[in-house]
Amino acid sequence: MIPVTPRGFKDVLPGEAQWRESIISNTRDTLSRWGYAPIETPTLEVLEVLEQGGALSSTPFRLFDTDNELLVLRPDVTLQVARMTASRLKREDLPLRFRYVERVYREEESQRGLSRQFTQIGVEAIGLSGPSADAEMVLVLADTLRAAGLTKFKIALGTVGVLRELLALCVASTAVDQKWSDAMLKAFHAGNYVTIQQLTEAPGLDSRYAEVLRALPNITGQAEAISKVEEMVRPLGIVDGLEQLKSTYALIEDSDLAEQVNIDFSVVSSYDYYTGLVVQAYAPGMGKDLGSGGRYDRMMEVFGISAPAAGFAVSLESIMQALLNEETSDTAPLKVAIPKGALYAESVALLARAGVDTTGLADPGRLLSIETPGYRFFIVRPTDVPVFTALGGVDCAICGHDSLAEQDLEMVEMVDLKFGACRFVVAEPAEASNKAEDRYQRRGVMRVATKYPSITQDYYDSKGVQVEIVKLHGNIELAPFCGLADRVVDITATGTTLRENNLVIVDDVLESTARFVGNTASVRTDARVRALAKRLAALV
Repeated sequence: MIPVTPRGFKDVLPGEAQWRESIISNTRDTLSRWGYAPIETPTLEVLEVLEQGGALSSTPFRLFDTDNELLVLRPDVTLQVARMTASRLKREDLPLRFRYVERVYREEESQRGLSRQFTQIGVEAIGLSGPSADAEMVLVLADTLRAAGLTKFKIALGTVGVLRELLALCVASTAVDQKWSDAMLKAFHAGNYVTIQQLTEAPGLDSRYAEVLRALPNITGQAEAISKVEEMVRPLGIVDGLEQLKSTYALIEDSDLAEQVNIDFSVVSSYDYYTGLVVQAYAPGMGKDLGSGGRYDRMMEVFGISAPAAGFAVSLESIMQALLNEETSDTAPLKVAIPKGALYAESVALLARAGVDTTGLADPGRLLSIETPGYRFFIVRPTDVPVFTALGGVDCAICGHDSLAEQDLEMVEMVDLKFGACRFVVAEPAEASNKAEDRYQRRGVMRVATKYPSITQDYYDSKGVQVEIVKLHGNIELAPFCGLADRVVDITATGTTLRENNLVIVDDVLESTARFVGNTASVRTDARVRALAKRLAALV
């Protein structure tokens, strides 16, 4: 057997280990100068204890010990600090400032090239509140990134307070319910502007609230961004979250950090422990953020004490990659992925209408990469576009919603481009009407063939039906006639292929159109991505 490490884990050899030590040493000294004292937390925690503080921010590794206690490898450190403060330090005078360098562990799906172990450098401030405390978080975060050697980073500031107030008003005074509110908060957290737009079309939603919800994710900038939102929400009676953010930003404006900090009202979190400020750090060329944090004033209460709190954590491994990326040119072209196949021609035509130089794209031959003034295009299989985008291979892309839903990777879904319409359906042989249901009643499981296992699983989970999925790469229509499956879940535009193969549609799963998407870092560090999104949106 070849000696290997588990997927997502690795050895660190001397050269890299020395580089890691240097970054950790520099950031540790910086945090010490800010008055943050070192702490260490256990690698394992009791799951039930952590869940008291709120929903965990990721999927943890779980295991039972010999006492039959369900434990988790820590997925982050914030909940641990809250637990530690409440249980060990509740008699200490506040405020308390802590810093840490800890390895954390998060489960990830296979074949995505993602690490399952990484190192967090972070701080937690317990007992500090108000604009000066929030500004301190931002300034300390910036100094931490500088100490690590970064110069081209950006920090995005948002607040969950305004959105939560607005959603509470919607539920209290209009026809929408809490389920709708949860879906809207989730869409903001995921950066899914298309779903936000769709949810604002809910029957009975006050048009004033709908207008603000549609506008919020696109409002970015400096102090003028806060003023713009203030003009929109003050007539609705929403002021608290904005007043805090405005005062915080005023303190940051007085520092040398102003040019690297952006107000961004798309930066929110659906995790229930955040109560106000949300902060995220980005660097060019990275697919996702370097780190994040915010204010969580109510978390301590569930552990038995009442104290405001805020903190952040950055990934050491992400910082190291960002440092390597800083060696590239500042004038690099915008990298755009275009899907091969059915969406290709309309994608190229739409980009041309938006003023993009698409020379050479109409007939690329065997070329997979074409560069025009200001752009570098990558011609990619549709199913691979989300991976190229989310992992930072490209800045932005055009992609079918079907591929996005199947991959479910972190990115910003910015514009519904309205072409390439198709739908996912459940189908079965015409002569086998209701036989699949009868077999399900006897066996307790439905067998379904599809090229889209994630979408299919989500659909049947929503129906409360146990399903066995047979993944095929083509000729899905044959599966029921060969005894491989009772039904199929497939994509169709007109239904012609299904009818020609004697299949009838039983149910709709979801509808799909082409979308314009960007990776989370490029959307917030490269103004060209939002500018292109705006031009495309104007055309559709």
